[in-house]
Amino acid sequence: MGLLSNSATFVRYAVTGDMPANFWDFVAERISRNAFRDIDDTYDEYSIGWVSVLNMFDAEFAYASYAAGDYIALSMRLDERKVSAAVLKKFCLKEEERLKKERQIPKLGRGQRLEIKENMQLMLMKKAVPVPAVYDLCWNLSDNTVLFFSTNAKAQAALEEFFKETFGLFLVLQVPYLTAAHLLPAAKEDQLADMTASIFV
Repeated sequence: MGLLSNSATFVRYAVTGDMPANFWDFVAERISRNAFRDIDDTYDEYSIGWVSVLNMFDAEFAYASYAAGDYIALSMRLDERKVSAAVLKKFCLKEEERLKKERQIPKLGRGQRLEIKENMQLMLMKKAVPVPAVYDLCWNLSDNTVLFFSTNAKAQAALEEFFKETFGLFLVLQVPYLTAAHLLPAAKEDQLADMTASIFV
């Protein structure tokens, strides 16, 4: 469930790093440079980029701006071509059997099997349709936090790397302790540091 859903799950990040003086010009240029590029008509295995939260096909933000007051709302779209291990194995075995019959030999060498695997991987990859995944985020500029609407560890890792690549800023995952430290006034920080775990049994 994403940013515009009736219900959602999310993780919170703190944004660290030096913000540029001409922030909005910087953001516009970086988002444009890292907008999503379609790979449907190519043989590329992977593509990642920014799109509108309203439309996964809007990488130019023609229909809705990513800026809303003190917030930036974006979706990270990730398209990936995959070939399942079971399908690859099936086609490799099929090709190995064909070659053994054709050459009338009981077994193929390791080098031949590796070559077959590479060829089958390439052939199947060309036929595979890229599978899209879209993840929303909301960047609160007033307190420099990001809400990322996915609890998937792989998606979070992709976001952390891509956010750094796009903006030159770092995301620090806010576990409950760090979130409390961020929200509490400075006078309460000592109390937080003195807290210990309790077992409710």
